[in-house]
Amino acid sequence: MDCKSEESAQRTDSQAFQEPEGLPEAGGEDGLSESFQLLQVDVEYEHPEETSPANSAVWSSKNVQRKQRHWERIVSSKKSKRKQERERRKAKRAEDPGNGTCPQHSKRFLKALTKEKLLEAKHSGPRLCIDLSMTQHMSKKELSRLAGQIRRLYGSNKKASRPFWICLTGFSTTSPLYEECLRMNDGFSAYLLDVTEEDCFSLFPLETLVYLTPDSEHPLEDIDQSTVYVIGGLVDESIQKKVTFQKAREYSVKTARLPIQEYMIKRQNEKNYHSEILAINQVFDILSTYFETRNWPEALKKGVSPGKGYVLKNSAEG
Repeated sequence: MDCKSEESAQRTDSQAFQEPEGLPEAGGEDGLSESFQLLQVDVEYEHPEETSPANSAVWSSKNVQRKQRHWERIVSSKKSKRKQERERRKAKRAEDPGNGTCPQHSKRFLKALTKEKLLEAKHSGPRLCIDLSMTQHMSKKELSRLAGQIRRLYGSNKKASRPFWICLTGFSTTSPLYEECLRMNDGFSAYLLDVTEEDCFSLFPLETLVYLTPDSEHPLEDIDQSTVYVIGGLVDESIQKKVTFQKAREYSVKTARLPIQEYMIKRQNEKNYHSEILAINQVFDILSTYFETRNWPEALKKGVSPGKGYVLKNSAEG
């Protein structure tokens, strides 16, 4: 009895070992096919990397690397071109050291250099005073034009190799003109110039003043660094005559006019218009150019526009 039980148990264990659970009996083609399908599923589960059709992760990584290499080639090419351009500019500067350009200087350096030149002009350069004591009757449009002229004048002075020291006199910080300058001119409050409510006649010794006015009988012959030159800050669309000249005479101050009549002649035009009245920035451009070149024809050509009806004598003869 015991022997039969053991044989039955062994036979049962053998069957269990040969026919695992879940595996159909090998009794036909359908069962065999199903068995192979189950085995294939098991193999794919155990080795998923071998059965991935395109191995998407690896392919994606290679694509990223390819794009990275392409980007690196572009960056390298740009660096090479920039280096070649720097070398080209360096060679050009070596061939022409007097071309007046300094591209190697930073904006901070150039700004510091400009500030140094302007402060030096304050101590040793010629002085230019803009008399702004006559603006109380000017219209809003005229004030805007004058504010624009002050901006252009200051910009020209910053670029000059030998700048003037600029003084804005008779100029109240509560005046409409001051508000207009703040509105129109970026950084106006930081301009390197003097701003004072005093007029030029009380600020400087009268004997050092020369009031520039087109109504003067005396042409300006030269620029003296010990002299304070005064320009009337007046934009008057009605063109009132001799306003600045009469003000200078009131204080017994010397006057002078730009030597337009000495170096230029009237040019015939359709409107027969000729005027020696210039904007304050145009007057300054003439003074600044002459101070650098000591050449009146060159200075007048720069400041007197063709619309004023004047041309240089040599140009007219040619």
